[in-house]
Amino acid sequence: MAVGTVLVTGGTGYIGSFTALTLLEHGYDVVIVDNLYNSSRVAVDRIELICGKRPLFYEADVTDEAALDAVFAKNPAIDSVIHFAALKAVGESGEIPLEYYRVNVGGSIALLRSMTKHNVTNIVFSSSATVYGDATRFPNMIPIPETCPLGPTNTYGRTKVMIETVITDHIEAQRNNNKKAGQPYEQWNAALLRYFNPCGAHPSGIMGEDPQGVPYNLLPLLGKVATGERDKLLVFGTDYASKDGTAIRDYIHVCDLAAGHLSALSYLRDKKPGVRAWNLGSGRGSTVLEIIQAFSKVVGRDLPYEVAERRQGDVLDLTAHPALANEELGWKTQLTMEDACKDLWRWVENNPKGYRQDPPAELLEALKAKRAE
Repeated sequence: MAVGTVLVTGGTGYIGSFTALTLLEHGYDVVIVDNLYNSSRVAVDRIELICGKRPLFYEADVTDEAALDAVFAKNPAIDSVIHFAALKAVGESGEIPLEYYRVNVGGSIALLRSMTKHNVTNIVFSSSATVYGDATRFPNMIPIPETCPLGPTNTYGRTKVMIETVITDHIEAQRNNNKKAGQPYEQWNAALLRYFNPCGAHPSGIMGEDPQGVPYNLLPLLGKVATGERDKLLVFGTDYASKDGTAIRDYIHVCDLAAGHLSALSYLRDKKPGVRAWNLGSGRGSTVLEIIQAFSKVVGRDLPYEVAERRQGDVLDLTAHPALANEELGWKTQLTMEDACKDLWRWVENNPKGYRQDPPAELLEALKAKRAE
């Protein structure tokens, strides 16, 4: 008997696929909805290879309310949603803002409407540390606590704040309306997970990040430099007030991040808190140059980079204060930056074409042996 059935939107994407895997490993049934815009259905096969269970998969767009209705109707056991589906590139969001608002905000509204029709009452939302903007504008806000005022500096971050607001208003209204009508109301709950820089890959080497176009995040770009697919990395700005002039970020292994989603879902189901926001991060800040050095060490050679102008909307320091999640969710990061670099290199070195190739036989044999233990 499954613990519960969870719909994962964007579940073939990077963090979505790892969260789907973690849910299956902990006894949940999983239904994935994804339009495959920036992901591959092969992720579903890799999830099954690792854990021996296969999530249900529907190719559908989160902005298509009728398609979502059909998924809920076919799967009446769904009792919770973990919502990842979104456009996610900070730079691109400033170039095509209407598309970001249409997909990210419009898709979230379509999802909430469909959930309400089908009486699905728990949602875990994949938000972002970008909602805080430049936290250095306030005293004593680095590392960043959940009490830091929100003030995003780019379109992507603004869509995340807007979705957080929509979810909060909706859940609170559902609780208030039910309370007034003398009906149960505590079943309506939401977790807003603000996380920092996901990185790494599965330690088996057969599942990782496989963006369909140019990746926008530092470590996947470094992976492409290491495999020779790109000739160098661009470092955006070396004039920040940090020890080496480059921006500071909090990197979190994707396996730790997936575990954080599971912990948040369990909290909603057990405690029924209404709406809660948690930072998921390590609490350790690393500069861009430190990350380049750490990954270069794992690869065994220096990786070339070139300094470029700062990008619009970038801020000095996005380091998490994860104490609230540590305390309330009983969750904290277990894996280091070095683990993330090693796992990422194992993934990109063995799968230079990502999901557009079969994984090496020796990795599959090692995985089978581990599962047989």
